[in-house]
Amino acid sequence: MAFAKKCKKLKLFLQVSTAYVNGQRKGRIMERSFTIGESSNADVNGNSPSSVALFDVEEELNLALRSAEAIDSKPVSPKMKELGLQRARKYGWQDTYMFTKAMGEMLLSSVRGGVPVVILRPSVIESTYRDPFPGWIEGNRMMDPVVTYYGKGLLPGFPVDPNGVLDVVPVDMVANATIAAMAMHGTSGKSEISVYQVASSVVNPLVYGDLGDLAYRYFTKCPCLDAQGRPIKVEPFKFYESVDDFSSHIHREIISHISSSRMPSPNGKHSRAVDNFCRKAVERAKHLASVYEPYCFYGGRFDNSSTSLLLASMSEEERQTFYFDVGNVDWTDYICNVHIPGLRTHVMKGRRQSS
Repeated sequence: MAFAKKCKKLKLFLQVSTAYVNGQRKGRIMERSFTIGESSNADVNGNSPSSVALFDVEEELNLALRSAEAIDSKPVSPKMKELGLQRARKYGWQDTYMFTKAMGEMLLSSVRGGVPVVILRPSVIESTYRDPFPGWIEGNRMMDPVVTYYGKGLLPGFPVDPNGVLDVVPVDMVANATIAAMAMHGTSGKSEISVYQVASSVVNPLVYGDLGDLAYRYFTKCPCLDAQGRPIKVEPFKFYESVDDFSSHIHREIISHISSSRMPSPNGKHSRAVDNFCRKAVERAKHLASVYEPYCFYGGRFDNSSTSLLLASMSEEERQTFYFDVGNVDWTDYICNVHIPGLRTHVMKGRRQSS
């Protein structure tokens, strides 16, 4: 922001944040900016409960610097991650990523002066809906490791509320909404701060139970192949009530599946390589469960009224070119015909569907 203020022809400062910057708030979460020192434990009006200490952004930054300097062991990052998670959860955020995103928003609002600011908050960004072509994606996004492990037969299910909602938005819609917000506010000349949540959980929710059914439907029709080139059979996706419930079952289920899909050794025992493979698969599954737990049982829904108004303000030609109407996404078509095929083509690579 200090650099931006030196730009003589500056029209707008745009910050890409995340819808999950709202932390563990529940219910319908509106598109409003954070005020400096506001914790995520606050209500919808920004009022923090009396039991929560005032959140001091500068002190948190200083604490991080002092802690990093005081750590003697190498590497420093594991202990800093632990500290970040502890501080985040104290004030109502799921993890350090959301915590620091919120701090960034607060600092912008406090130091921007008269600079017009747009804060763009996408939810879970997934593969393209249309541009440059449907299904393009780089790397495993939030739900993708679970989907890929499930398709490979390495994960029978996940600890998630089947009635809960995964807020998903295609990446090209995020890009288009960004361009539209820049065009709108970069020419208005108004010294204001505007927030846009590019999200689907209010206007077009994707229910976890439906996502599990769609993954089962897809991999039953288009299975991955095992090392011997045989189709990998998947069972209906299982929903576990908690991470503990998941952990108590996952070891047995993964070993059972992997054992049945491999040839036994001559003496009837499984090789050490298979045992190691099973152990690593269980470790990965438990790690995913611990990381995603706050999102799998998330109670917030992201309002996108301002984003809808932004779309409505555009001409018909602009809406066609810069399309970002998440409310009209057909999730069955997107998951089965766009996203998972794109995931297999661009991320899994080589795990082709069986003929």
